[in-house]
Amino acid sequence: MKMGSSNDKEAVKAQYASSKSLDTRINFHNMYSTNKMGFGPWLISNYEIKEGMKVLEIGCGTGDMWKGHGDLIVKCDKLVLSDFSEAMLDAARKNVGEFSNIEYKQIDVQNIPFEDSSFDIVIANMMLYHVPDIDKAISEVRRVLKDDGVFYSATYGEHNFNDVIAEWFGLVGKNYDPNHLFTLQHGGDVLGKEFADIEVRRYEDSLHVTNIDDLADYLQSLKALHGIGTMEREEILNMLLPHVEGGAINLQKEYGTFIAQGIK
Repeated sequence: MKMGSSNDKEAVKAQYASSKSLDTRINFHNMYSTNKMGFGPWLISNYEIKEGMKVLEIGCGTGDMWKGHGDLIVKCDKLVLSDFSEAMLDAARKNVGEFSNIEYKQIDVQNIPFEDSSFDIVIANMMLYHVPDIDKAISEVRRVLKDDGVFYSATYGEHNFNDVIAEWFGLVGKNYDPNHLFTLQHGGDVLGKEFADIEVRRYEDSLHVTNIDDLADYLQSLKALHGIGTMEREEILNMLLPHVEGGAINLQKEYGTFIAQGIK
């Protein structure tokens, strides 16, 4: 059994063939994260979107981050919400709605179908570690950005709760293959090949899980990429029970975003 976020194209397609699993994970974090601001609202609070800007989001998923932010949407001259999954784009349309300045488009970040210097801002959250050719992806982002444009790219760190859970389930060595292609620790090196100025901002948070059934649901939602998700539910619950203290399981989280700009 292996556990680790894959950048294998077919595995990622299976993981995001529908929005159900992603919705499960979003709801889980919303319920049990100790920072009640929420990661999505925190991310969007970092974006400096000015009147008349053209904005592209790669890998928008269900579009959850944009819900309730019509004030920012209407500032944009154009907002392109894109994903490689048609199912995700359908979910985003339902969540965000139709605006005259929003375009929903199926896009592979390794081959962005826009001309050079098309956008003031490009956003790619929690997805670059899935891309087979990450250097090509970053090159494409830099190409479609204006010279003074900004790239926001959120990701996780290498000291996250998945590593703790892997240890609990005995997934070590060859049975645990974490994806560290683009983390808070090393993502700056990747971005530095195309961008001159890189800043990392961290989101302080943790998990306080009071219902381990919900944690089991979360783990099972990962089954397209993580061997742990294929285990029987009772087996998962039995592995989690010894880690309940004071009626809850407490887990560390390490998330943040890079802000990259400047021509290399």
